[in-house]
Amino acid sequence: MDTFLKQLVNGLSLGSIYALIALGYTMVYGIVKLINFAHGDVMMIGAYVGYFVLRAVGTTPAGLACAFFAAMLACALLSLLIERCAYRPLRSAPRLNSLITAIAVELILQNLMRVLPFVGPDPRQFPTMPTRTYRLGLISVSNIQLIVIISSAVLMVILNYVINYTRTGKAMRAVSYDMGAASLMGISVNRTIAITFVIGSVLAGAGGVLYATAYPQIEPTMGYIPGLKAFVAAVLGGIGSVPGAMVGGVILGIVETMTKAYISTQYADAISYTILIVILLVKPAGLLGKREVVKV
Repeated sequence: MDTFLKQLVNGLSLGSIYALIALGYTMVYGIVKLINFAHGDVMMIGAYVGYFVLRAVGTTPAGLACAFFAAMLACALLSLLIERCAYRPLRSAPRLNSLITAIAVELILQNLMRVLPFVGPDPRQFPTMPTRTYRLGLISVSNIQLIVIISSAVLMVILNYVINYTRTGKAMRAVSYDMGAASLMGISVNRTIAITFVIGSVLAGAGGVLYATAYPQIEPTMGYIPGLKAFVAAVLGGIGSVPGAMVGGVILGIVETMTKAYISTQYADAISYTILIVILLVKPAGLLGKREVVKV
């Protein structure tokens, strides 16, 4: 029982990170119907920004807060550049063009970080705080896991408030529902889409710092697998559904952790991708997604 509870906490911690990254996928897809495969590499940029900040100011709570802020700010600015230069010119083009562009942006970010002299291709140890373990009844949880779970939960609550109770959130929902009608009602579609990219990338930047804190090694290709797992989580929950991305991320994190604990670490990735295939075959809209009717 103790092992099960420990793995459950590990799964919640990992799933919280997947959920943060998955939110970026699902928000962008919900508005512009684009699978932004560069999203995982935006997370990687956030991890590197956090790394340099922590190296400069130290691994204190204040230093970690500075790392979060710097990573989220850097990823927000990067997302504006990507959206403006790579995606906006192709908005009226076939979706395949945007998909290929997203893969190209992913490769550009990875290889750019590999050739930068102050980054390079070699893995680096991410600075973290000393690990302490707390006993909460039957559950043992570390300070790192508490930081990951609580930070993720706070960011998700803030996102939920922004989407449901602010003018920006209403504009995002309107553009998601009908871009043309939203434009006729005076909503700036370009601005709303840019804000959506920024919010998703801010969450990815925070997810990058949290992922590197929990698994303290960073490299230019580190965003590929977590980004792919987050995409699976978004599809599992229902891509385009914000609550679905949260639920899908947590479920995927728990399933992956339990697989490593009770079956084999070698099967963890295979089971994650098997979930993607099964959900597409059985319930293509995802757990909380809505089936769309397309008129032809």
